[in-house]
Amino acid sequence: MLTALDKPSETLDGPETAFVAAVREHGWFRTQVLADGEAPGFSFSTGFWLSVNQPEILIFGMRSDVAHDVLWDLFRRAGQGETLPVGRHTDQVFANVPACLFPIDRRRYAEYLGWSRWFYCGDDFPCLQLVWPDPSGLFPWEQGFDAAFDTDQIDLTEFGWNAELRQ
Repeated sequence: MLTALDKPSETLDGPETAFVAAVREHGWFRTQVLADGEAPGFSFSTGFWLSVNQPEILIFGMRSDVAHDVLWDLFRRAGQGETLPVGRHTDQVFANVPACLFPIDRRRYAEYLGWSRWFYCGDDFPCLQLVWPDPSGLFPWEQGFDAAFDTDQIDLTEFGWNAELRQ
């Protein structure tokens, strides 16, 4: 697999050099995109696919430090051979609430995964969206989900969260 790690260092600018150095040192890098008033902020990983053969992860609406800790934990666990269930509720992500992971539609990569696309020289890598519940434990697709959180997560799946759920 061709990645930015294979690019000659003299072709990289300052941010690209720092990005590559972080992936070399830690195995992955977290990119944070701030909320812009129209869309929630989010964080995503780059390097999981290359380093631990697990999909990259994107998380909306989570504090930067919390998102970083969650991604580090998932990276370490993937390095130990753990895989996360896709399309089902799981207690493997957070200590006190369930989570769900869904494949991100590759047509959304250009809008949300710029650094990962640069690193992997295209869209040939998997990425999962980590979806978290409201304080009552309800997910955005469930009846009774707290409307105060409606705009904190955007559905990036191909067919919608409900269609992607597996029983």
